[in-house]
Amino acid sequence: MDSPPAKSWSIHTRPEIIAKYQILERVGSGAYSDVYRARRLSDDLTVALKEVHDYQSAFREIEALQTLQACPNVVVLHEYFWREDEDAVLVLEFLASDLETVIRAAKKNGAAGIRCGEVKRWMLQMLSGIDACHRNMIVHRDLKPSNLLIGEDGVLKLADFGQARILLEPGYAPDEAYEQSARSQANVVQPAGAVPEEGYRVRDGSMSKEEYFRVLDEVKAKDFDKDMNVADGDTSCLATCTTSDVDDEVFKASDSYEPEDYGDKAGMTSCVGTRWFRAPELLYGSTDYGLEVDLWSLGCIFAELFTLQPLFPGNSDIDQLSRIINVLGNLTEEVWIECDKLPDYKTISFNKVENPTGVGACLPNRTPSEVSLVSRLVCYDPARRATAMELLQDKYFNEEPLPVPLSELHVPLEKSGPDEVSGGCRDYNDMGSDSDFDEFANVDFTATKTGSFMQFS
Repeated sequence: MDSPPAKSWSIHTRPEIIAKYQILERVGSGAYSDVYRARRLSDDLTVALKEVHDYQSAFREIEALQTLQACPNVVVLHEYFWREDEDAVLVLEFLASDLETVIRAAKKNGAAGIRCGEVKRWMLQMLSGIDACHRNMIVHRDLKPSNLLIGEDGVLKLADFGQARILLEPGYAPDEAYEQSARSQANVVQPAGAVPEEGYRVRDGSMSKEEYFRVLDEVKAKDFDKDMNVADGDTSCLATCTTSDVDDEVFKASDSYEPEDYGDKAGMTSCVGTRWFRAPELLYGSTDYGLEVDLWSLGCIFAELFTLQPLFPGNSDIDQLSRIINVLGNLTEEVWIECDKLPDYKTISFNKVENPTGVGACLPNRTPSEVSLVSRLVCYDPARRATAMELLQDKYFNEEPLPVPLSELHVPLEKSGPDEVSGGCRDYNDMGSDSDFDEFANVDFTATKTGSFMQFS
């Protein structure tokens, strides 16, 4: 009996792929995937082949894109190739630019920035894509300008769903659950700390690799069960540092760094997204969060469109929190009553900020409507963040100057490096999840009965 073929790690050796596509060049590379520009032999269509090296990421991306295939502001998944002994290869539409390139080109062109009408059109397209995700209870978890791809026609599309999750409990229809949440936020004066309905908090169990591939067969047959998600497992991390950053002995007695115990269920990891766009509940280690983390990221992106500068460009997780606190003030139960339930809230403390600058100071020369738009997204209490559905109806988009037509959008197509391409697998430099305490000279560690307490000045 012949021995089974050795596992292939190269897209170039896959006969089922090269029979249909001519691989032209690798145009992007990330931690879990590589992206190639290719030509479909049947009709010469240029496509992006995304080879995903992590089976959980591949499963999530396929599931999300299949669910969102009718949305005009989500990247199109043409088909995919996958079997148990190979990496998944997703065939995606090829988009030549992204919002990061738009921002970088505007910055290069001088102080004029991006015209208000163009900003509004980019925003509306982002909101449309996020609204589609959230109507289907999909949280993207890694929104940033480089994951917002743009075609030559000016159409913006959400990409890179490798960290996405479907937040759905049995008994909830997606639109019903989302609209219930939106109604509760739009029509009810909520007390500080009100949280959305439990119906779309994900609490899913672990899945063996064998079981996973059984479910994959169902995915390939287009028979989806949204209640079966691949779990993050025990990947909860201390949001503001890793144990390699400080002496291990400091943390050994603490139970603050263990994943929350749900019996046979597990919460989601807090180590998702790119640091500059990561919501404060994630930075404080939450593993039980919802769609609202995307809304925080959206607010940071909107602010960057206005100023051409990142809103919170932290160089470590602690620095990220510090920058947020300097703008919004200290996180207390007065502004979000649920904050004391965050895993790392009682472990990390900052000196009191007497005079926070406020979001308006970060958006000089912007109108009150623009400041309000960002402020409704960049706020501590997740339940008070405006939904995409609400913002699509905001009067700001009906004020002069009106959003420009797609044909009037400036879409720069030039790229300065091989990693700056469509496909949704690149990262901003220095925005990862590694922490760095070297810059913080004043860090006080205090032993307590439950572990340790860190105070930053």
